[in-house]
Amino acid sequence: MSTFLTIGEPIALFGSDEIDKNLVEAQKFTKYLAGAEVNVAVGVARLGHSTQYVTRLGDDPFGGFIENELTKNNIGTDYIEKTDEFWTAYQLKNRVSKGDPDIYYFRKGSAAAHFNEKILKTIDWTDIELVHLSGIFPAISPESLSVFNKLIEMIDHNQITSTFDPNLRPQLWNSETEMRETLNNLAKHADIILPGINEGKILVGSEDPEIISDFYLNQSEKTSIVIVKLGEVGAYIKQKGETVGATIEGQHVEHIVDTVGAGDGFAVGIITGLLEGIDIKSAVYRGNIIGALAVQSLGDNDGYPDRAKLNDMEKGC
Repeated sequence: MSTFLTIGEPIALFGSDEIDKNLVEAQKFTKYLAGAEVNVAVGVARLGHSTQYVTRLGDDPFGGFIENELTKNNIGTDYIEKTDEFWTAYQLKNRVSKGDPDIYYFRKGSAAAHFNEKILKTIDWTDIELVHLSGIFPAISPESLSVFNKLIEMIDHNQITSTFDPNLRPQLWNSETEMRETLNNLAKHADIILPGINEGKILVGSEDPEIISDFYLNQSEKTSIVIVKLGEVGAYIKQKGETVGATIEGQHVEHIVDTVGAGDGFAVGIITGLLEGIDIKSAVYRGNIIGALAVQSLGDNDGYPDRAKLNDMEKGC
């Protein structure tokens, strides 16, 4: 069976149970598994694909919780190292009736930020078909950026297809200039790039999906597809060699519960579509469906569907 692989920093998330209370006032929280890359791993595994997650955890209660959650979600832990030198990251998130929630991270100096490069040498590339990369992991420390670049070399050497989501986290970078230059350079190594339209304004200087797509298609011979996330409108897809791209309409959502995890859910649709050999427009359509499901549930990945639910949604749309 072909395998999906991703690398990142998983986080123990404490989500407030109290609506519209700020993080200072909130008293009751529920613990969840979170982190952009791990969200994608959860969604891909939930749809029945063999999945491996690469990371480093602290040998502490949060690390134990994350490892248990990965196992429960059928995510492989072959490439996870635990250490008693550094701690596992966690975060707080409030619950809001509208808009985006407030999030506060406790991740500086974490185990993942002190990632040990030797973990990469243990990866068996034999059955890996696709690797998903995010702009968050290379931002958490100089060590993680070095590891990220080493992993890119290994992906290129083994001729593995890769997807890249910029996933901007300005608070993790020294400056916007450093963030923009580093992420655009990393994007050159990806086959498929998944920027959001608001990210395009920062990374490319434009909110025009055509301009964003052309920038990434033209800066690298390797990049063959750019898919710009347009929020509730849907997504814009353009492939190398096309004069004009196409917009794939989004899914209508009556009530939004939590916007976090929608972009990662979108990536799940793209990735599983590629693994299953469906055409890219159908994969984007699937991504829109999963992204819409994500915003209707608490927790960063709780709304991602299993195979039966996805089949029903795809048939009904």
